[in-house]
Amino acid sequence: MFKKILVATDASEYSRRALRTALEIARTFNAEVELLFVTYLREAYWGYNAVYGILVPQEQIDEAGELALEATLEGIDLSGISLTKKKEQGYPASVILEVIDKENIDLVVMGSHGYGPIAGSVLGSVSQRVVQRAKCPVLIVK
Repeated sequence: MFKKILVATDASEYSRRALRTALEIARTFNAEVELLFVTYLREAYWGYNAVYGILVPQEQIDEAGELALEATLEGIDLSGISLTKKKEQGYPASVILEVIDKENIDLVVMGSHGYGPIAGSVLGSVSQRVVQRAKCPVLIVK
């Protein structure tokens, strides 16, 4: 049923819960797991990127992405799972939706930050956008 599972992470405890859930599903279906961290970037200038309005060298962005992936994986049992790590840059919801299409993802597992329906719609959460637009099932883990 599920052969390729995408777990989008922001290195939060919610993302770690999502990863644990995805690993259980992957073990059940003998599926691959891809762990994705998206660095939110608005613009790029001469080898630097604007992260939240501050120009940051590309090397620092790459290092921060690697640290986020490692923080998500810390202390989690990966035995028996084929897991790949991926770092991308852009608008998180858009990048996640692109990865779903490009890599034939069968299931997306994401953490919820617990926003209610009103706050979530005002804040425009990434998980809401992915749920609305994804062409595959999306599991939101609380």
